Amino acid sequence: MKITLISIPVRDQEKAMRFYTEKLGFIKKKDEPLGGGNRWLILVSKDWVDGPELLLEPAPNHFEPSKVYQDALMEAGIPWTQFDVENVDSEYERLTELGVEFSVKPTEAGNVKYAIFNDTCGNNIQLVQEL
Repeated sequence: MKITLISIPVRDQEKAMRFYTEKLGFIKKKDEPLGGGNRWLILVSKDWVDGPELLLEPAPNHFEPSKVYQDALMEAGIPWTQFDVENVDSEYERLTELGVEFSVKPTEAGNVKYAIFNDTCGNNIQLVQEL
């Protein structure tokens, strides 16, 4: 058994796709219409194109419990998921220059350094570097 796909709930798939590709550097792998304005929108890491796929899921627009859970995590400042990076400080600088808003600046905690940013689509995302 292995992880092949994870989903992130987003309120606006087009806005999310632009953020995740233009700011974070992910690559669009699939973009298929599902009807009702929804898409099967899959991204992959440019550094690991055969790794796990990221689905930009429009669930909060159609399933109220998903929206409630997403809102609760955001309000509490809890990340939806995390992305590993080689250097949190350099990613923080790069993304800050692109206008990404961080709620937690690079912070050391044990054997990791992390930072948390707002993906502009309803989620906090954590960047993690192993020290």
